[in-house]
Amino acid sequence: MSEQTVHKINPQELETFVRKILIGNNVPEENASIVARCLVQADLRGVDTHGSNRIPSYMQRIRQQVLDPSASPELKQVTPIVAQVDGKNTFGFVAAHLGMQRAIEMAQEFGVGVVSVKHSNHFGMSAWLVQQAIDAGMLSLVFTNSSPALPVWGGKDKLMGVSPIACGAPAGKERPFILDMAPSIAARGKIYKALRRGEKIPTGWALDGEGNMTDDPARALEGVMLPMGGPKGSALSIMMDVFSGVLSGSAFAGHVTNPYDPSKPADVGHFLMAIKPDLFMSLEDFKSRMDYLYQRVVGSEKMAGVERIYYPGEIEQITNEMRLENGIPFTEAEIVNLNREAEMVGVEQLKVD
Repeated sequence: MSEQTVHKINPQELETFVRKILIGNNVPEENASIVARCLVQADLRGVDTHGSNRIPSYMQRIRQQVLDPSASPELKQVTPIVAQVDGKNTFGFVAAHLGMQRAIEMAQEFGVGVVSVKHSNHFGMSAWLVQQAIDAGMLSLVFTNSSPALPVWGGKDKLMGVSPIACGAPAGKERPFILDMAPSIAARGKIYKALRRGEKIPTGWALDGEGNMTDDPARALEGVMLPMGGPKGSALSIMMDVFSGVLSGSAFAGHVTNPYDPSKPADVGHFLMAIKPDLFMSLEDFKSRMDYLYQRVVGSEKMAGVERIYYPGEIEQITNEMRLENGIPFTEAEIVNLNREAEMVGVEQLKVD
């Protein structure tokens, strides 16, 4: 397969472009700003599978009337430290942003805030929610469930989602701790990215419809993703369903709709928690201890062939800094797909050199 030309797009121009497409599809301006910012954050961090390239599939769901672009999520306070958000089938970004905002407010007053989100949609990269908490000086837990892609350990059918587990903690002078990982060997979005770019995938990521290893992304999407660590990855995906689906009242046990399936609402559930870092010691002590942890991790003795040890989330933070300066890479095919969406709603197209 021939390699496609890659163009660098200015992040601010991209965010404005995406926001205009969303507004053109009846997303209120404030909500469009949230969605655009979150998608571009993923692009900046190098998580291209959860960035602006998701716009065509999201807009298709709007056109098929299985995602409500203009709905406003509803917040209900349950106890002083627990709240629930009904996403009203609008963008998961908007529902989760409101949920984390409320979790942070409760944590600031009471030390901890827990929010369950129901009737939501795909919210892209979990790390943007972790970053939202870090920006407010909070630790966080971010769980979501998702559409079937993994078999349970010992099974062969798609049942559990490739549902990311994310958490984070602020630091002092060093980089914050940001964990955002799927319970599969690779995120399913990477399969879609390879398909979109006409690339092969590494053997060992997925099985085809007949249960054989494959490097063909199209055949992989007909089969199942493989869990990391065998039964451990499978158990983690079930855990995400417990906290995100069962607890919230959203779809679970294999009934979340694929974000690329425009036939019916997704009904995704999320679980969000914010924790104040100075509950047991001063904030200065906490940040000092986090800095020490960072230094111990990255300064530990390296195994043969390893040039540098990275802290969780550090590679993405370095990528973010580079792409802010140099632009975000997109293939010509990806730009064509985005410009097609712009044309549909009369938005000026992305220009490339």
